[in-house]
This record gives sequence, C-alpha cells and structure tokens, in this order.
Amino acid sequence: MPLFEVAEHNVSSVKQTNFDSEKVLQNLVERNLETIFNCRFVATEFSTGANHAGRIDTLALSEENNPVIIEYKKVESSELITQSLFYLSWLHDHRGDFELAVQRQLGVGIEVDWTDLRVICIAPGYKRYDLHAVQMIGANIELWRYRLFSNSTLYFEEVFRQTYADKALSSDDNKNPVMVAAGKKAAITRSTGSYEFDDHLEGKSEFIQDLTLTVHDFITGLDSAIEQNPKKFYVAYKISQNIVCMEVKRRHINLYLKLKSSDIDEPPSNYRDVTEIGHYGTGDSEFTVKSDQDFELVKPFIELAYLKVGG
Repeated sequence: MPLFEVAEHNVSSVKQTNFDSEKVLQNLVERNLETIFNCRFVATEFSTGANHAGRIDTLALSEENNPVIIEYKKVESSELITQSLFYLSWLHDHRGDFELAVQRQLGVGIEVDWTDLRVICIAPGYKRYDLHAVQMIGANIELWRYRLFSNSTLYFEEVFRQTYADKALSSDDNKNPVMVAAGKKAAITRSTGSYEFDDHLEGKSEFIQDLTLTVHDFITGLDSAIEQNPKKFYVAYKISQNIVCMEVKRRHINLYLKLKSSDIDEPPSNYRDVTEIGHYGTGDSEFTVKSDQDFELVKPFIELAYLKVGG
C-alpha cells in the first residue's frame, strides 16, 4: 500500500517507518480512542489478577456500551491473537471487574451491554496462518493492520472481523438447512442477544420494507468495508465506528447520522437535532424518511457522515 505525497504536479513516495515501541503505539491509540474507534477509554495495563497473571493492554467501552479489549504488537506475531483470546476468556468470567473499572473511569449509571464484545488486535501485519486460524476459532475478533509513514501519517486497515453472525452461517450438511438456520438464529439470539436485519422487517408493510432495503442498499453501496450490525431496536452501519443507525418504524424510518448540527448547513424539512434528546441509535442528527423523495434529501448527508468517519 504505497503512499505518495503530492507537490504541485509531482508525486513522491513516502517511506514507511515504525513506532519506537509498542507502548508508544498504545499511548497514541488510547489518547485518540474516540477518533479512531469511537470508544471510551476505561483502563490501561489492566491486571487480570495473580491467578491469571496477565495485563490487558487497553480496556474500553464502545459507543453502544459493549466491552472492548485492544492488544498491540509492532511486529507480526501469532502471540497477539492467542493472547487476545486468553483475555477474552477472562473477561467473560469477570464481568464484575470490568463493570467496576467502567464506573471508576466513566462514572456510575452506565449499563454495560454484554450482548457483544469487541476484541481488536493491532499490528503491522498478520501471517496467513493467523488469518486462517481466526476464521476457525469462531470468536468475535478484529484484526487491524497499521502503517506509519515518515510524514507522520498513520493508516489503519481492518483485515478481518469475525462475528457471531459469521459463526452462525457455518454449514451443516446432514440436516434440513431451513431448520438449521432457524435453530441457529434462535440459539444465537438467546445466548448473545444478537439480532438479524430481517428482524426489523417483520410486521412492516411492503412499502416500508422496500424503503428500508433502498436505504440499506445505498449505505452499503458507499464502501464494501461498511457492514451492518443489527441491534434490538435499530441497525447500525459502521466501519471502525457507526456512520448511520436505522430505526424502522411501521410508517417511517428514522436515520441517526454521526453528524453534529453544525455539519448541517441547510437542513431539510425532515431533519431534527437530537443532541439533547434521548433516542435509540448513535448520532446527533435525525432524519425522518417516509418516502423515496425524503430519502433523496438525506443521501448527501449520509455521504458526508461516511467521509467524516474516515471512509
């Protein structure tokens, strides 16, 4: 992934470099967690106790109040993945410790959502054996590759993400595929609280279903890296952080965009600033969509939100 610097009509390649230590990378990410991953910092070098004898590099809380573990390496290392899974297992068994850390850092009143856990591994690269291994493991894990350049540019790229949904789609050749799919959906929802996109279409009119699919296709068409993350009350569309959250109602759709009111120069009639208003989904700008014409007014703002997040 070469990087070129443009000066007038000429380009010159920018040399790659690296951090002096993993700690420098860790400190930089921790100080900029909201910008990079839209997470809130909880703790650094978090001790897992005498019996477990480990220290989690970074603990954080996602924008949807899900626990986040972040581990770093400045060189390719299979140890990064096994170490991260080791800490993920610990976190499953020590939820109270994490919730106390959240209260100490962020204050009381935050309810941690355990239906989804993010494990983020950050390294300059991964061996093909590691990429194959994480696909087989079946745990929620994200592999991010970074590049540091001599002009102080830092580039992050997600190279793999394993989710509960991926695990659910594994084949079972000896059983009725319809029954297998239904059983897996029910089991996953019970055990993880995860949901599917189709859940938000159930009971809706054909018109609202078609309108929902129109919105979905436009958002996912902006970038192949955009993924949907269905929740109980809405569907989030994200790369490293949420771009749009879609709440499907019976007669309309609410879209919550990761934009501030100051980003909306000429607000259309279906816009509302919800900065101080409680609502499902993340984002301070709400757009109500009742028709294709309404959605046409929202498209430029969705593109703006995508660009601001870093698309």
